[in-house]
Amino acid sequence: MDPRRLALPLAALVLAACGSGGGGSASSTDCSLDGCTITFPRGEGSAEVSVLGVEARLDGVSGGTADLTVAGQDVSLDVGTSTGVGGLTVGVESVSDTEVVVRVTR
Repeated sequence: MDPRRLALPLAALVLAACGSGGGGSASSTDCSLDGCTITFPRGEGSAEVSVLGVEARLDGVSGGTADLTVAGQDVSLDVGTSTGVGGLTVGVESVSDTEVVVRVTR
């Protein structure tokens, strides 16, 4: 079978695995074949999204360190660092006064 024929259904599956959580959260997600980028707003309480089959939540920020809960595990990451959580790699790309950008990949 031509591998290109599998690409479209696979892309649809990956994109479907990425979405915002409930609760009126203003978080946004942007998914591609290699993972999802989550933009969490700061100062609006706990923001939560569902990506790649797990829940991810921004719990707070202290300086350049983001406190997250991913797949039920608490992690604290500095900008530019990443760690393995629940079979995924989670990294913090940026922290500003208004938002935190997190990258989640398989």
